[in-house]
Amino acid sequence: MTYHVAVDIGASSGRVILARLDDAKKLDLQEVHRFKNEMTFVDGHYRWDIDYLFEEILLGLVKVKAAGVDNCTLGIDTWAVDYCLLDKSGNLLAQPVAYRDARTDGVMEEFFEAVPAETVYAKTGIQFLKFNTLYQLFRENRELLERTDQILMVPDYLAYRLTGVKTLEVTNASTTQFLEVNSADLDEDLLAAIGISREKFPAVIQAGQVIGDLLDELQTSYDLPECQVIAVATHDTASAVVGVPSTAEQPAYISSGTWSLIGVENRLPIATSSAFEENYTNERGAYGTYRFLKNITGMWAVQEIARMLDYKYSYAEMAQEAYKVEPYLQYVNLNDDRFTKPDDMIAEIQSVCREMGQIVPKTVGELTMCVYSNLALLYAHECKVMQELTGKTLEALHIVGGGSNVKLLNQLTADVIGKPVIAGPGEATAIGNLMVQLIAKGVFEDLKAARAWLQKQFDYDRYEPQDIAAREHLAAFQEKTV
Repeated sequence: MTYHVAVDIGASSGRVILARLDDAKKLDLQEVHRFKNEMTFVDGHYRWDIDYLFEEILLGLVKVKAAGVDNCTLGIDTWAVDYCLLDKSGNLLAQPVAYRDARTDGVMEEFFEAVPAETVYAKTGIQFLKFNTLYQLFRENRELLERTDQILMVPDYLAYRLTGVKTLEVTNASTTQFLEVNSADLDEDLLAAIGISREKFPAVIQAGQVIGDLLDELQTSYDLPECQVIAVATHDTASAVVGVPSTAEQPAYISSGTWSLIGVENRLPIATSSAFEENYTNERGAYGTYRFLKNITGMWAVQEIARMLDYKYSYAEMAQEAYKVEPYLQYVNLNDDRFTKPDDMIAEIQSVCREMGQIVPKTVGELTMCVYSNLALLYAHECKVMQELTGKTLEALHIVGGGSNVKLLNQLTADVIGKPVIAGPGEATAIGNLMVQLIAKGVFEDLKAARAWLQKQFDYDRYEPQDIAAREHLAAFQEKTV
């Protein structure tokens, strides 16, 4: 029996998951610790409490030890783009600013006056999002940057706190929008444009590389197990894609959580003018792959509706109410900037519907169906675009992550794209995290072998297209919204 720990931290919560792998390669997963993660407004910006997150990881490891584990491996994945500034002593200069903070409003247009967007895309192949690390650093406090010795991405910082070793893992490095598209190093021209030297970043490493052992003082002070920390695919989406249960050469997927990452796995980047115009990205995956994808909204609107209703309904209850409502009564582009961080998500959705002369959703069921049916239409639109850009025909769509548990959305998606949807695993991110650890320890020869094993580990739900008429809504949705 071997033991492996996946630390998976998203924008709203984090988990520490203990995996037990027996001699027959049967995997048992146990969530030993769960904790909240939320932005707080401090010193004029929305920030993450990174010290709190580190303490929660340690608490999770305490629980791993209490479960009878004396020796394990560990990997950390988190959301992308956000970073920590360290002084010469390796201490944190300030709590990291969150990507949803308003400081990057209008920043891309300002940056493009120095470096044209076409040049940025040709260099990096990364889609344009106002909160990419490139633009965050462009807007960063200059006095703070002058005091900065090293810049670490969030998961790399947490691994550094555990091991004392500073790294820059490639999957998260690519989301910065200053990693070169055809190499594994940072583009110094882009760094120069934001006034930061290459020396402020560690060397880029690949997923699967051993970072180091848990610091002795942490192990002793907290009575933790012996622990070898491995650089997994530290961007949570990259870990989720590792956890796609497909041995196809180029599997198509949606990693469904707060965000939906829709894409296909490639061996080479597609940084064409058409991909640039459609704002598709070539983020790095594990083992030399590229994740050709688009970052669009996901469960965010539903999460915000639940919050606005003071969590009176569970997500399952919201979906149950939505089943009572006819789909496609409204066409709403949930990917519009106005839904990024509205004061009131319900009011914002209703306002859009009024502006467009559409039926205004009012009940929890109407609001939920409005979101899910429009998410399905948005998925279908991007599937169509993705097929045109890659020249590949979509045979099936894998939906992984927490959103894969929403049966209503899975069926709506299958109906609108006219292809089978294979849902699961819901824990794809944690499983992908663990798979990289297992490959690093020699349990599997490579990613293909690990995915073949994964196909047999769990049961997956398959959704066949049922409502053929649903496809007729796509053209109207595209005309009215995107």
